[in-house]
Amino acid sequence: MAPPPAMKPASRKRGPPAPDPVELPPPGFVADRAEAAARVERLLRYQFRDGRLLEEALTHQSFADDAVSYQRLEFVGDSALGLAFSNFLYLTNPTLGPGPLSTLRAANISTEKLARVAVRHDLYPLLRRNCPRLDLLVGQFIETVKQEPEDDLGTVPYGGSVVKAPKVLADIVEAIAAAVYVDCKFDLEKLWKVTRWLFEPIITAETIDEQPVTMLHELCQKHGKMAQFKTWQKGGMTVVNVFVAGELVGIGSSEQKVIAKLNAARDATRKLAGAKKQVLTTGVGNGLGDEIGELRECKQKLNEQCSRQNWPKPIFKLEKEDGAAHERKFVETAKGNFVTIGDPMSRVKDSENSAAQKMLEVILKF
Repeated sequence: MAPPPAMKPASRKRGPPAPDPVELPPPGFVADRAEAAARVERLLRYQFRDGRLLEEALTHQSFADDAVSYQRLEFVGDSALGLAFSNFLYLTNPTLGPGPLSTLRAANISTEKLARVAVRHDLYPLLRRNCPRLDLLVGQFIETVKQEPEDDLGTVPYGGSVVKAPKVLADIVEAIAAAVYVDCKFDLEKLWKVTRWLFEPIITAETIDEQPVTMLHELCQKHGKMAQFKTWQKGGMTVVNVFVAGELVGIGSSEQKVIAKLNAARDATRKLAGAKKQVLTTGVGNGLGDEIGELRECKQKLNEQCSRQNWPKPIFKLEKEDGAAHERKFVETAKGNFVTIGDPMSRVKDSENSAAQKMLEVILKF
């Protein structure tokens, strides 16, 4: 008797094929160690007396058991950069007290800031390492940093908007700084002269934002309110909502919870601060709407007002540039239906916003 025919499995409806995973290009590696050292020396415009210090600074602990890693140098570099920035900030900010000076120092040597220094100067490919997982994390961060506005430092000290900085990137910068410091016989002035420009643009009292979560809590406390954070997951992303007095005032999201919370706090603080600082109010004057808001938003607000009223967009012109390199100030004028002159600022972008703010105030009067 013939065996029964084999049963065919029941057909199943198949959805569309899953998309191919996105593959990021690896960060790369400079195998020629003489070339790696030469790149650093060209970058710093400094020739090492002891080349072994630089090779040590460019070696991760994962590379080999018998290789000396950068860990000891990173320990020295952390302290040396802290002292170098302390000296610089003390001399360039004679009216600031110890609290604001400490905040500025921490912002300029934070992991987030130094990691971006490493990305900007392409230092990671110079590092000897043997850790594919580290390459993946650094590659993701590098791609994220490429999408960030180059002139907006407000979010840098406490974390970007998407991915937290891998500490290894900041370690490389600190280790290279320490290699210079040890090589020049612990001459702090020489260290600052050689490395200072790597950290440009330096975060100043005019460009720094306070820690977003702390700033939000302080803002709420002044008005007898309390901010509450509620976290939930959505498709692999962490979403954080901020509530004040039962009202949703801020939303932030990221794959990492800490970054999502920072984004939500920034969103809430911006909205709450804007609600308090209404300079142009809907229905005032010629029907002009919106508020001026924070200084760094004024140029955008002015352009929006001009567009709504079918006015020509204002033209910004640099009128004056004064001061030494470390304390340079810029003054801009905004020319449209009126002419206004902004306050002296350490960044061109801020001076433009200052001129725009003054023009918005003029529009309000009319």
